[in-house]
Amino acid sequence: MNITIPFLKMHGLSNDFVIVDGRGRDWPVEAGMARALAHRKTGIGCDQVVVLRDSLQADVSLMILNADGGEVAACGNATRCVADLVMVERGIDHSTIETKSGFLMATRTPQGLIAVDMGPARWDWRDIPLSQDVDTRSIMVQGVQGCAVNVGNPHCVLWTDDVASAPVTTLGPLIETDPLFPERTNVEWAQIVDKNTIIMRVWERGVGETDACGTGACAAALCAHRAGLTGSQVTVQMRGGALAITLREDGHVIMAGPSVFTFRGTIVVDV
Repeated sequence: MNITIPFLKMHGLSNDFVIVDGRGRDWPVEAGMARALAHRKTGIGCDQVVVLRDSLQADVSLMILNADGGEVAACGNATRCVADLVMVERGIDHSTIETKSGFLMATRTPQGLIAVDMGPARWDWRDIPLSQDVDTRSIMVQGVQGCAVNVGNPHCVLWTDDVASAPVTTLGPLIETDPLFPERTNVEWAQIVDKNTIIMRVWERGVGETDACGTGACAAALCAHRAGLTGSQVTVQMRGGALAITLREDGHVIMAGPSVFTFRGTIVVDV
């Protein structure tokens, strides 16, 4: 039997998503289907597949599947896109999104950007998680020194003087799968321009190099601020564009950036 499933294609700074609305439905979206949808030659093509689900405590709940089919707890850019959808649907300028990492509050700024409170960062080695007790401000992995933090998902931030020549595609997959990270990790290369500006490239866990990563931008800002390299408000510039990151005094991380609708369509699935 075939069923026809509608979808939306959206992106945040070219970090792109296939969004399937599963509210009130039980669409059969799982790892194999996510891999097929995400394939850029034989599928629709995306970095993540996002399934909307009903929530008893929020406007909507998210299931997020990476291009390799693995489920992840959070995705900042996807959260912005979904929050934008919900706000337009309901004619409001704020929304609450339920993710595996917790409830995230989103608002539409006067400039038309979507700002998401990503909550407080997690610095303890067990919360990232790491396989051993080390100082997360200065970890050694694959022969390089970095900073580890969890912003809804694990991140390893490395410093570079020239982000353009950073070994993202060669060292990225090695760090992603290093035994230090039992759940694998996202990897960011961050170049500090000044106290208010970071240039970043990212190797996303289960995806590869992407044009932008919302939680990765938060991780870079957090690690840079913790090292005394930047202030509490920074612009993180990536290949796909820039995100504004604000580190509040209460520890919460606010990420603001654009959300873009690309197109809508349907897929036919054998069940």
